[in-house]
Amino acid sequence: MVNYTVTVATSNLAAASTFNSVCIKLVGTDGESERTWLMGFKGPFAFFRGAVSSFTVSCPVSIGKLVLIEIDKPLFLLFFEDSWFPAKVEVQSPEGDTYNFPIYRWITDGEVHRFREGTALRICDDHYHLGKYSREQELKQREEDYRWDVYLEGIPHCIRSEGPLDLPDEVRFSFTKTTGFRFTAVTGLFELQLKGLSDSTDNWLDIDAIDQVFSYKRTKISEYVEDHWKEDAFFGYQFLNGMNPMLIQRCSVLPKNFPVSGDMVSLRGQRSLADEMKKGNIFLCDYKRLDGLKTNIVNGKKQYLMAPLVLLHKTPDDEMVPIAIQLKQTPADDNPIFFPSDSEYDWLTAKIFVRSADFNEHQLNVHLLRTHLLAEVFAVSLLRNMPMVHPLYKLLVPHTRYTLQINNLARGLLISETGSFTKFAASGGEGVETLLKRSLSSVTYRSLCIPDDIADRGLEDVPNFYYRDDGLKLWDIIHRYVHGVLSFYYKNDTEVQKDSELQKWISDIFEHGFLSQACTGIPKSFTNVTELVKFVTMVIFTCSGQHSAVNTGQYDYAGWMPNTPLTLQRPPPTTKGTTSETTMLETFPAVNATVNGMSVVWLLSRQSTDSVILGQHPEEHFSENIPCKLIKDFQGELQVLSGVINTRNNTLEVPYTYLDPMVLENSVDL
Repeated sequence: MVNYTVTVATSNLAAASTFNSVCIKLVGTDGESERTWLMGFKGPFAFFRGAVSSFTVSCPVSIGKLVLIEIDKPLFLLFFEDSWFPAKVEVQSPEGDTYNFPIYRWITDGEVHRFREGTALRICDDHYHLGKYSREQELKQREEDYRWDVYLEGIPHCIRSEGPLDLPDEVRFSFTKTTGFRFTAVTGLFELQLKGLSDSTDNWLDIDAIDQVFSYKRTKISEYVEDHWKEDAFFGYQFLNGMNPMLIQRCSVLPKNFPVSGDMVSLRGQRSLADEMKKGNIFLCDYKRLDGLKTNIVNGKKQYLMAPLVLLHKTPDDEMVPIAIQLKQTPADDNPIFFPSDSEYDWLTAKIFVRSADFNEHQLNVHLLRTHLLAEVFAVSLLRNMPMVHPLYKLLVPHTRYTLQINNLARGLLISETGSFTKFAASGGEGVETLLKRSLSSVTYRSLCIPDDIADRGLEDVPNFYYRDDGLKLWDIIHRYVHGVLSFYYKNDTEVQKDSELQKWISDIFEHGFLSQACTGIPKSFTNVTELVKFVTMVIFTCSGQHSAVNTGQYDYAGWMPNTPLTLQRPPPTTKGTTSETTMLETFPAVNATVNGMSVVWLLSRQSTDSVILGQHPEEHFSENIPCKLIKDFQGELQVLSGVINTRNNTLEVPYTYLDPMVLENSVDL
């Protein structure tokens, strides 16, 4: 007889334990073991959370190189099935070889589950088909578990699911995450409900009343926002480093529908508009996607959402300040262009309409579509088409954590008929579908890749642009990591072209994420290693850095409602000189819309209770030395970048932390 030492590690997640029996079968190139009941001195605690337990499996002769294991959890001792989350199984053979079998998934039934040895293999590798039955069975089950569905026509497809509890166990929240998410959601609004505000349809009587509510939940940056929200320099700063740095672009020619002339504007340093435009110091934000959008009805009142154009000037002292605002797309006598020289409340009201437009553009396009919905497409395609043994699965699965459930919750709690966004945001209701469709039609591959996007918007040399500075450095670090890992497995372009599972992954993304629109520039197949590396870099950046950049600062910048109103109750002024503090307060969202909006952005901005930061891999999917070293190198580079960012932030009045690798998460999980 020959003996194999089998070591089973159970995850340390809450509720990961099982008190059921566990059986295993080893399958090798020259045979297989008997199905063996794993019994040891730990008894029923052998598979308790965090436990690492060793057992012996005996065979008459060596079964050769191990290919896969079969695990089942029969009801030997208990008369009910419990859930078990094994992390991995390690097997030491009588020849002295060690085989690793990553699992990292919930086993909730008594069925047989097969897992391949952990060495990453592509479909074109010689040993890949030794476990063909396991691979085909796994993919068949994955195709059943991860089916495409259409939530709204004209937007990226999603996973078919009746609700969070209908999702596969392996992608659902942990007990810790579920508890923390519910606690944050409940407490965020509960403090406001105590004051009887969440159902109040009244208008705000004064700024002090808003401040009283805001005082329940503050951050250092949100306090700064409250103190500086009226200032032009801070208004312009937010286009670079606020929660939506994706719209501003250099302006070399004014749009025909924005008739600003040089004699209308007053620029610092007595400079002319034409000269400053030639020097590259004039910038534009155009909210044309919002034009004609059907707005919401809140508390029985029609809401207002404009599609403004904003002209900004980079001053000699490197501030970005607004110099002209037109609130509607079509020039007209009743659509005046506002300037800083106008009355205090004319100019402030124009800026408030811009900030409200930015909130709606940000939430549906920049945040929901470009991070959440695309991350779900990347995840579903990966989980449908890639077996666990595939190197791309091992590389990307950490960046899918909790994404499917958080998106399922967003569809149910935010943009459904009864969702908070639908009920209270200006673009809620019919506007959601329209704006999402318009936004997808504007998405290009280049706009998802920060080096290309920054270049296309002409922002390479704009000072004090920390989203760009940190984002480009982060992109380069991710790119080096991805290149190292994928180059280890794909030695030439032909190997990329022949990998049918890889090609199916990108094909599904092209079809279900971008609706087969070639004009997006999204590849529908991969022909070489270089383009594969770039696309995977974009996926990881989108799911980690980009999501953090447009999500984490939501309460910082939108918690103080006057800075970023989710809706407005009065139309914009059609003539100058008709605004006042009273009209401003009447324009702001009602009390219930305000506090519900505050609660939502508070929830969305909180770090998860069991978050996993970028580069950390609690689940050890790779077993080869080179990928494992590359992961450590990746972690080291991220730590260096974090140090650089923190050193810079120590010198800033408003620190930019949203792309600090030590706080941004691996995946879209909130």
